[in-house]
Amino acid sequence: MDDDKPGEPYAQAEARVNAALTKLEASLRSLNGRVRSLHRIEEEVGKLESDRTRLAGELRQQQARADQLDKAAGDVSRRLVEAMDRVRHVMDAAEPGDG
Repeated sequence: MDDDKPGEPYAQAEARVNAALTKLEASLRSLNGRVRSLHRIEEEVGKLESDRTRLAGELRQQQARADQLDKAAGDVSRRLVEAMDRVRHVMDAAEPGDG
C-alpha cells in the first residue's frame, strides 16, 4: 500500500492551496497597483485634454488678435504713405522757381 501517513495528503493539499492563495494575493496586489496607476494616468490624460482645449481656444483668440493687428498695421502703413505723399506734394508745390 501507500507509505503516506493518514493526514499527509490533506497537509500536502493544504500547502498547495496556501501557496496558490499566496500567489493569488500577490497577483491581486500587483493588479490593484496597476489599476491605481491606470486611474492616475487617466486623470492626467483628462487634465491634459482639458489644458489642450483651453490652449487651443487661447491660440485661436491670439491668432484673431494678430490678424486684427496685422490689418491695423497695414492701414497705418497705407495712411502714412498717403500722408508722406501729400506732404511731398505740398512741399514740391511750395518750392519757388522750378517752373
